[in-house]
Amino acid sequence: MPDPTVLFPTVLGGVAALLRLPGLLRNPRDPLLRAVMAMLLSGVGVFFFTSVPVVAEVNELTGVPNSAAPFDYFWAMACAASGIVLIINWRGGSPERIRRATRWCIAAYGALCTAIAVLFALAEAPVERLRDLDTYYANTPYMREMIVLYLVGHTAASTVMTSLCWRWLRHVGGELRAGLALVVTGYALAICFGLLKFTALGARWAGADWDVLSTEVARACTSVAAPLIAIGMVLPIVVRRFRGRWRDWTHYRRLEPLSRLVGGLAPAPAAVSVPLLASVGVRRLQRESLIHDGLLTLNPYFDLGLRARALAEAVARGATADHAEAGADAAMVLAAVETMRADPERRVIASSRTLQEPAGKDRDLIRISQALVHTSKRAVAGPAAEGAAR
Repeated sequence: MPDPTVLFPTVLGGVAALLRLPGLLRNPRDPLLRAVMAMLLSGVGVFFFTSVPVVAEVNELTGVPNSAAPFDYFWAMACAASGIVLIINWRGGSPERIRRATRWCIAAYGALCTAIAVLFALAEAPVERLRDLDTYYANTPYMREMIVLYLVGHTAASTVMTSLCWRWLRHVGGELRAGLALVVTGYALAICFGLLKFTALGARWAGADWDVLSTEVARACTSVAAPLIAIGMVLPIVVRRFRGRWRDWTHYRRLEPLSRLVGGLAPAPAAVSVPLLASVGVRRLQRESLIHDGLLTLNPYFDLGLRARALAEAVARGATADHAEAGADAAMVLAAVETMRADPERRVIASSRTLQEPAGKDRDLIRISQALVHTSKRAVAGPAAEGAAR
């Protein structure tokens, strides 16, 4: 059975990368999107290639004991570098400054990877270690230096990411703040991972055996850190997409009363049929288009005097300006529909030469639609109240 401490972060990182992929395909030259994708994919690579079965397979394929170690360290350095590049792009600045900082970061971690490869080539590590390579070879020349270089690069990147994200966290809000909080927590755990590894190495150098800190506790830290970082990276985009779709659905639903009243009034609706699987955003746009066509057809029947009287009455009752405007528009639209129904030959439309425009060129269709519901309720309640009074 796959190790859940490896499988879960790997799958979560892969899902996060897939969620970011459409944006990268639309804007392949966007350095921020490229940095996010590089970080997520390298993070997936770290967990996939450090799993014990994969480590054993890499060692077997190369025929060199422990050759998976520098390979895994390369993935870790790529993840660390891409994280710093991501923050460089997130913070913004002049394009030249961003490019210069990015080049320095890539060069520094490229040099680290080269040094790791050279040190491994110089080292003698004949005994294959799948879980405790760093502590087992803590006193082996060149292997010791290779392991320390890897931990320095990893811990330095985690410290930089934690510091920069923490400073940024205080200046943002909403889903971005929540995502950054998760990222900060994840990188704080990544720092703990490095410190635990260094502690276990120091114990070996002092002649003690604290390997459990490296093989168990540190691994648990990074298994929690990776999902937190991946979720933090994805959370803002997921929340924004959900919020946008929820807003589209809410608008679509609230436009229904007005759409039902005027949506079919145009002689030949211009809107094309919407596919069955069309997004709610497309359906909202189609509903708005039908409403605009209906209002345009209804325009010659608008009674601006009636609207003015309804507006004055609403203001007198203490309604806010927005609600008074919407209620007045709703009353005018209802009256216009009744007048249009009483003119089956459309003589008013045929004789109309100009369009009437109520006060305010951009009508709030949603407010008007909701005002229609209240206007209709009052129209029904009025006769009932009068009958009860009799």
